[in-house]
Amino acid sequence: MPNWWRHINKRVFNPYQLKRDNWPILRHVGRASGKTHRTPLGPMRKDNGYYFLVVYGPETDWLQNVLASGHAVLEIDGGEVQLAAPRLVSIDEAYANALVEVKRPAGILNITQALEMDAA
Repeated sequence: MPNWWRHINKRVFNPYQLKRDNWPILRHVGRASGKTHRTPLGPMRKDNGYYFLVVYGPETDWLQNVLASGHAVLEIDGGEVQLAAPRLVSIDEAYANALVEVKRPAGILNITQALEMDAA
């Protein structure tokens, strides 16, 4: 995805999704600020955890925050799931191990990685 789209998404669509309160939210702590951030993401369920597609590349703030802290909280279906042990895996591995078949993003988006986390 182009970098300019990431900025639009972060400033327009993410706040909109946060207000709707019907989207899974990944709660993580800023690696420099220490501030709690909430990022709407579409997780894929796996045995004892979740995968999150790395849509904007490995330098994305939410991803760097989770990797630095080693944990996050997923707000989903009215509850919270504590997540730990973050690691980057290939998108092929994520789709092969997801519990529910999910449509892959268009190849033109060039998404090659997913973040895998285990329920703590």
